[in-house]
Amino acid sequence: MLVTKPYDRERAVAYARKWAFSQNPLFADFRGIGGNCTNFVSQAVYAGSCRMNYKPIYGWYYISLNERSASWAGVDYFYNFITGNTGEGPFGEEVGLDRLEVGDVIQLGRESEGYYHTVMVVGFEEEDPLIAAQTNDAFERPLSTYEYDYARYIKILGVRFQAPSSDDCFDGVYNGTALLSDAGSTQKPPMTLPSEETPEGGTATIPEGNGGTVPQEDARTVPEGNEGGTVTIPETNENGAAGEENTPDTAEGGIGGDGQ
Repeated sequence: MLVTKPYDRERAVAYARKWAFSQNPLFADFRGIGGNCTNFVSQAVYAGSCRMNYKPIYGWYYISLNERSASWAGVDYFYNFITGNTGEGPFGEEVGLDRLEVGDVIQLGRESEGYYHTVMVVGFEEEDPLIAAQTNDAFERPLSTYEYDYARYIKILGVRFQAPSSDDCFDGVYNGTALLSDAGSTQKPPMTLPSEETPEGGTATIPEGNGGTVPQEDARTVPEGNEGGTVTIPETNENGAAGEENTPDTAEGGIGGDGQ
């Protein structure tokens, strides 16, 4: 059965502090291939939740560069997962600025390109949130120093997990040594790699309790609320590089930058 535990905001902020200016070897670096901002925030949220969601298409997980959900590194996909998640993993809602706490998430947007940048709140200077971010790395940077046209504020409300569970990933993730704890883990990644020969990017077997299949990254169905249909992630962007940040040309979750 699914039970809910608190989101550990202190751990999320501690992770952001440790890795804001360097790259955790457990995760790929998306700088130069779309931007690393949502990838970094996902890492910090994971450090505070120790729970991924391996649900195909709609989940939130990272195993490797080629085995990850769109929501792990895509701006709009991240928002859609967190605010719509009813299964395992962190969940939240869009709120007003005055409800934010440390460990919560802000996404910035421009009229010309939509939402393009994901950052984490790590403190406050009076009413100005202090930000941790990557691509242009920052820790405790005032939100007021960013240039953007609008923003949305995502409050993490808690974390759901399958009981019983003794998972505690924090030490391994914080130290860059392991994504999952060894003892008593009920959370296991897919064990079968996707096949390039199967239609729509192939499938990967999900362990018992997670159900279904995981699509490859070259084509995926857009979650409900993302205008429907299938989005094909192009192999290269304008600069000849592939990535997972948001751009208006790739229907929420394709390739784009976060250069602030």
